[in-house]
Amino acid sequence: MVSKTSLWRTLRTYQIYGANTNVGKTIMSTIICRAFKRQFPSQNVWYLKPVSTGPLDEADDRHIARFSPETKTKCLFQFGEAVSPHIAARSSKYLSDSEVRDEVLAHLMACSEAGEGTLLLETAGGVHSPTPCGSSQADLYRPLRLPICLVADHHLGGISASISAFESLHIRGYDLDTVLQFEDGKYQNHTYLQEYFEQKGISSLSLPPPPPRGPTEEEDQEIMSEYYEKMSKLDKVEEAIFSLSEKHTKRLENLGSMSTRANDTIWYPFTQHREISPQSIVTIDSASGDFFQTYSPTSKTGTLIPTFDGSASWWTQGLGHGNPELSLAAAYAAGRYGHVMFAGAIHEPALQLAESLLHYLNNPRLQKVFYSDNGSTGMEVAVKMALTASFVRCKWDVPKDEVGVIGLKGSYHGDTIGAMDASEPSTFNERVHWYRGRGYWFDFPQVKMVRGKWIVEPPEGMKAEFGEVTEFASLAEIFDIQARLGSSAGRKYRKYIEETLDGLINKEGKTFGALVMEPVILGAGGMLFADPLFQHLLASTIRTSPLFPAPLHASPETWTGLPVIHDEVFTGLYRLGTFTPSTLLQSHPDISVHAKLLTGGLVPLCCTVASQSIFDAFLGNEKRDALLHGHSYTAHPVGCHVAVKSIAKMVEMENEGVWDRAKEDWKSGSRLASVSDQAVQAWSVWSKGFVGKVSFSRDVESVIALGSVLAIKLQDENSGYSSTAATGLQKKLLEGSNEFKIHVRVLGNVLYVMASQTSRTEALRSIEKTLLDALC
Repeated sequence: MVSKTSLWRTLRTYQIYGANTNVGKTIMSTIICRAFKRQFPSQNVWYLKPVSTGPLDEADDRHIARFSPETKTKCLFQFGEAVSPHIAARSSKYLSDSEVRDEVLAHLMACSEAGEGTLLLETAGGVHSPTPCGSSQADLYRPLRLPICLVADHHLGGISASISAFESLHIRGYDLDTVLQFEDGKYQNHTYLQEYFEQKGISSLSLPPPPPRGPTEEEDQEIMSEYYEKMSKLDKVEEAIFSLSEKHTKRLENLGSMSTRANDTIWYPFTQHREISPQSIVTIDSASGDFFQTYSPTSKTGTLIPTFDGSASWWTQGLGHGNPELSLAAAYAAGRYGHVMFAGAIHEPALQLAESLLHYLNNPRLQKVFYSDNGSTGMEVAVKMALTASFVRCKWDVPKDEVGVIGLKGSYHGDTIGAMDASEPSTFNERVHWYRGRGYWFDFPQVKMVRGKWIVEPPEGMKAEFGEVTEFASLAEIFDIQARLGSSAGRKYRKYIEETLDGLINKEGKTFGALVMEPVILGAGGMLFADPLFQHLLASTIRTSPLFPAPLHASPETWTGLPVIHDEVFTGLYRLGTFTPSTLLQSHPDISVHAKLLTGGLVPLCCTVASQSIFDAFLGNEKRDALLHGHSYTAHPVGCHVAVKSIAKMVEMENEGVWDRAKEDWKSGSRLASVSDQAVQAWSVWSKGFVGKVSFSRDVESVIALGSVLAIKLQDENSGYSSTAATGLQKKLLEGSNEFKIHVRVLGNVLYVMASQTSRTEALRSIEKTLLDALC
């Protein structure tokens, strides 16, 4: 389920990769094993060959056992046919990468418990040789991230092969500790490669090649024994062994000091530093899939502990940490472009991303894509667009700073000044000196599960405006907007919205230039699940209200009433189970903002997408009429190309039915016959039964689950962002067990856990169990 630790104080581990097949990996491994035993005679030396093909008497582990008899050898999976592992494995039971990795980790753990020592793990063939299931072994072993000893290719063409092997490992986040190579007087690859790697700060060890085979097996064994004895005693081999050992020690020392150094030098975001100490700072060595490898100096099982990234790294993770496809996409764009000027120019990644986003949003209103660097600045752009469009049409005779926005209580749209002003006063902005909070924010009914029942609950003290608490048989019924439009709730919502707008505009004389909403779930405000019917009616009522000037000769795609902005920075791109949460609201915005999952969690990028009628408001005869906003790194090719790949991958996952099992789970047991054909299916990767159990926990007030989001609201008289009710549960999850920990963020008395779009079912079920145990 989880990649266990692969770093121990007492066990030095190294992975032997070859730049190609037939480059002498096993011969080098034999020399290194003997040399480690010679330098540390009282310690163990282990050799592990996870996958081997070919006859048993020619197996690499047997060669090691023969010529380095003090080394403890093991092969995990042996296939008799001398071909690539993916071919050799066809005649056997299917062997997945996770099964191989689990066996490797189990063996490493057993060795670590047997006392001090060194372990060499030798791979098969070259860096990208296929695994038994057909993937690249560079990806199979990446979650372990063992230090690498690369055996270079000394043959003709070996320079290119060796550098390519290094780059393949480097781009996947491996650390190359040393390069091992055989000398060749004719091609002299070792001379070139030594200089090449020295420039990159990587040491190398060059050795004479093994002697020619002897005429008989006995003589050959004697010749090789003499060769190994001589090589393992060389001064430069001893120096290489010392260097490898030193790097292991320094890695541990660096990990151990990072939190103290960070406490001295780093100013953390959204953090009260009076509560920060070196002991509270989480040191992350690496990350793979859904898990960090975090430093744990007191752990009995190893110094790195798998830790579930329960905040999806502030809601950005979608395709897993260390995703090789995204890493390669970033490297390709960096190599092809670096960064290039965007104003008045175009490059392929930016054009592809714009076309792809417009296609999959499937919103007939949206026609233009504007690039910025993150969600906050993307929202800043959106507000500028909307307010300018409103000013151009309405020609208000009021000061610009008196025009506000309409939004929802608890909303938050970012940390830049303009985006802050689009949100009501809160902990986030009350100490920001320029903050004014220009607008009006509607309170709204919320969706939640309480003691096994899905309900829509009005704000406290507002039952007269919104009606009583309403119970629903399923989450799907709540999203059946067309069926609910004519309900009592629908009528009350519409009346309340109309009367409130009339009072604000006609009685209080307020002026508004945009409607700004986070569709469905308001993230930073506390994972508030808005009744989708209320948001749908808020947009449609504003669009049809006579309180706002109507456009002349409007097309169906022209904005009416006020421009509607959907802040989809958090909720978009499958975070809630659909490509766009606007689908869940059955409402098309005039402007939408997309970030976070846009690049699968790799690099920052944001797209603000607008309608033609919004765009046209900036057409004029003077430069000041234009949208004068931009960034030095606008539409940077690396981000755009990664986003193209990320979107394509998530769409492919949906088309291939990757989430179908979760969807079926949320269908089961529901009265779906009462749901209309227009309803959008609501589902979650968190199992339906688990969510129900959480809702019955003693300390839980309510729970929500949608897409990859799970949010648990704990009982607290002083609820809100300043509450500390969830910190105890947060600490308990981070303490974890010897198996893994869970790193989560809290929003006051709300603890949320977020999966990625590639989270493995068995991992989520284990996390569910851990959460239930922690709540008991």
